[in-house]
Amino acid sequence: MKILLHICCAVCASACIEKLREEGNQVSGFFYNPNIHPEPEYLKRLNDLENFAKRLNFPFFIGKYDVGAWFKLTKGLEEEPEGRKRCEICFRTRLDETRRFAKQEGFDGFTTTLTVSPHKNSEAINRIGKTLAGSFFLERDFKKRDGFRRAIELSKKYRLYRQTYCGCIFSQRR
Repeated sequence: MKILLHICCAVCASACIEKLREEGNQVSGFFYNPNIHPEPEYLKRLNDLENFAKRLNFPFFIGKYDVGAWFKLTKGLEEEPEGRKRCEICFRTRLDETRRFAKQEGFDGFTTTLTVSPHKNSEAINRIGKTLAGSFFLERDFKKRDGFRRAIELSKKYRLYRQTYCGCIFSQRR
């Protein structure tokens, strides 16, 4: 299958790309993260992904960086604890844009690296993906079967940038 993988960062992408390729999929990436702030952090993650993609011969696309639109979507939720409504809005926004792009570009389906993190609710992410796209969304929990451990191993092997927060400026404050 020709799969579009939503990517939040190179570390998370590493094990997900490996797994999807092992399954026999042709994988391309989509870096769409209007939640990542401040902009130097966004650029650092994007640059790291660009370098990693070259090493793996991995094609990827870059979505529009519109942090202003993201702030509008999350207005009033700045103090909400991690993992609640603000995160669900963030997941939905990124998955919906990935869905739109995947359809536009003729992919057979899409999924996301977000489920590799032990800090993210895979059930919520998969529910949102299925609601948005039905069977066009590939449900995955990439953290299972040591997926997160593998991502850390690969991040060390390739010397990938490991950030200390998800990207949302509000999570950084916590």
